Amino acid sequence: MTDLTAFDLTGKRIVVTGANTGIGQGIALSLIRAGAMVIGVGRSTMDETQTLADNVSPSSFLAHACDFAEMQRTRDLIDTLWDAHGPLDGLVNNAGIIRREDSQDYAESDWDDVIAVNLKAPWLLCQAFGSRVLSEKRRGKIVNIASLLSYQGGIRVPAYTASKHGIEGITKILCNEWAARGINVNAIAPGYIVSNNTKALRNDPQRSADILARIPAGRWGEASDIGGTAAFLMSAASDYINGTTIAVDGGWLAR
Repeated sequence: MTDLTAFDLTGKRIVVTGANTGIGQGIALSLIRAGAMVIGVGRSTMDETQTLADNVSPSSFLAHACDFAEMQRTRDLIDTLWDAHGPLDGLVNNAGIIRREDSQDYAESDWDDVIAVNLKAPWLLCQAFGSRVLSEKRRGKIVNIASLLSYQGGIRVPAYTASKHGIEGITKILCNEWAARGINVNAIAPGYIVSNNTKALRNDPQRSADILARIPAGRWGEASDIGGTAAFLMSAASDYINGTTIAVDGGWLAR
């Protein structure tokens, strides 16, 4: 018989970056429904997420402002939240940006901006979280948000593709170093999800039709599709899952 208590996140404090909208918002709400207290971090207002969270469970969501392009603030974030709110049990690295341009015309500044927010910032947060968990001899869980472009090349998004390949690599190396020391590090590779990052694709009738034609599930994914997987990876039910990237893509990679 399945022990359903293994999926319960009651009493867990989990940081979710980029929780203001889209996938991050969906993850935050799923974690709250499973019983967690979520600290949402990002540079944009999280008023909408706050309202939705309060409707699920009052006092279950705290918003904290941080721009992940500012590296010193990013380095200090985990210690700041830990000291203010108590020990943290989990970290979801979701915040990210995307810049689209033909590769031959891709600006170095766009490359630097995307790599900083999508790869360097998650690395710094993983490092800080892992260091604090290990120093206090606790257990912890990290979920990094990868992408189908962790496996594929994509079109007109070279920096984004490079950053998401890097996220999968970080997930694997931290698994190798930390799994035996009580920290699970895994990733989720969302498929084509309704979010700000896919707005340009959804607004292109031909591109959207081409994408839908390849998805066996026959629809764009929703943020809640990612949220359920994140809640599982944050729970005790996933304690023997380490260094894995789970594709939540409606079957895209199987086609």
